[in-house]
Amino acid sequence: MRVYMARTVFFEWEATEYVFEQKGSDWYWAVGIIAVAGVIASILFGNLILALLIAAATGTLALSTAKDPRTHVFRITDAGIMIDENVYEYEHIISFSVLEYIDPTLPPALSLKTHRILAPHLLIPIAGPDPVEVYEFLAEHIEEGKHDESAVDRLIELFRL
Repeated sequence: MRVYMARTVFFEWEATEYVFEQKGSDWYWAVGIIAVAGVIASILFGNLILALLIAAATGTLALSTAKDPRTHVFRITDAGIMIDENVYEYEHIISFSVLEYIDPTLPPALSLKTHRILAPHLLIPIAGPDPVEVYEFLAEHIEEGKHDESAVDRLIELFRL
């Protein structure tokens, strides 16, 4: 366990993990029908493990989309970027980019590519500080890179997850 010394915080804000969108009953019916079709097809082809996987994944999806997103505290310090108590030190961040969306209701986002296996790409909403000031500060500590939306980001948007 690492013990971190007190840090100088340059930017701090709170934001939710994602923009919560209430799903109607028709969304859940559609997911259920697709899942039942997948389970039946898997059973007909003799693949019981896939049928169980589809059923478990559908249950997990339904439960996770029904819950409200958590609120996190984001800090940009002299040593790195903190999400709650997790520290992403500058030397472990490959590149960054500040993304702005066409939709004016969505806040700009800080995109980070890291060396971490379980968190290789982080997308942090910038709700509070000036995105230009965040960009200028991080440009002094991290290399800027081109960060496009991934296929997973597009699927999440498509299925309103």
